[in-house]
Amino acid sequence: PRIMDVCAQEDAIVVPESGMQGVSVARMGMASSRLARNEPLGRKPGHKPDVAHMKDPELVALFNSGYAGMRKGLVDGAHRYEDQDVDGLAAEFLYPGFFAMFGFPDTELLVALQKNYNDWLHDYTTASNGRLYGLAAIPVQDPVAAAEELDRVIKLGFRGGCIPCTSPAGRPYFDEDYEPIWSLAEEAGFPLSMHVGCGSYVPPEYRPTKARRDAIADYAATQHTVQGTIVEFLCRGVCERHPNLKIVVAEFNAGWIAHWLDRVEQGLARERRNMDEPYTGAPPHEIWRRQFYATIEDDRPALATRHLIGVENLMWGSDYPHTDSTWPCSIDVLDELFDGIAPEDRDRITRNNVQELYGIH
Repeated sequence: PRIMDVCAQEDAIVVPESGMQGVSVARMGMASSRLARNEPLGRKPGHKPDVAHMKDPELVALFNSGYAGMRKGLVDGAHRYEDQDVDGLAAEFLYPGFFAMFGFPDTELLVALQKNYNDWLHDYTTASNGRLYGLAAIPVQDPVAAAEELDRVIKLGFRGGCIPCTSPAGRPYFDEDYEPIWSLAEEAGFPLSMHVGCGSYVPPEYRPTKARRDAIADYAATQHTVQGTIVEFLCRGVCERHPNLKIVVAEFNAGWIAHWLDRVEQGLARERRNMDEPYTGAPPHEIWRRQFYATIEDDRPALATRHLIGVENLMWGSDYPHTDSTWPCSIDVLDELFDGIAPEDRDRITRNNVQELYGIH
């Protein structure tokens, strides 16, 4: 199998044995195009640069050149420090950029792909001289293979991993088949992340159809994708059985969390009389504070409600190298975003929390 350019914003994984059939892989816009074109950064105070230029013919031509037209650090971990230095970052945790990797219907292919990805990610981050940390993909669609891969990546030195932000259809995360995964992750102190877009299946609204979907409404409601999944952990016994398991809700932002946790507790109070087994766990907001984290970018509502969410439960990220990243002006964005906020809160959200969660110093 190999990767080849297909068109302006797309690559494909080509498998020769299948008659040169390819799996389409969309190439997400790269933040580095801003510097490559020496273009001004249009943005509002406290926010990331805008992305209004994505259909610009010159930019499309740049994408046509493939990753060869981008910064070296995108494909070579030994050069990633150059991008970090531009942005004022000491280190980064890396999430998968190929979201479809978590939702292939062919489970055997999914397991093989994620194992290969983890091997590549290990090589890429190892070349970075300690400034990159990879988050391994865990193929939960096959719980037995997932437990084996989890054990393997822990031994390779990974400090955390990713699971789909939607549990596999018909097998919610409170199913007993996943217990070996949660137990091993808990025992190893291995946080598991659920990243936006990394679902175990393609939601109906994103499947090919003649009907035009409302992209604005979809974007505004992105957090709905993961909310039901969090409830599977919060209210269905997983966190009660595994009180030291850590879960990261990644790139869904967090301004919605304080109100949503109130709704979860109200819903639990209303429905507990109808539950097959009585709920005996701690209140959901206490479990959240104990076991959950959320990442933010330029999320003012999250900072305004940080004491309800938990200052210790928030972590900032730049989303580099995607086009809607705060790169290369992250420090300016943070200065504006945290204006008027206690320095110790900024230190926690931008550095201390992630260091403590993953055990780096």
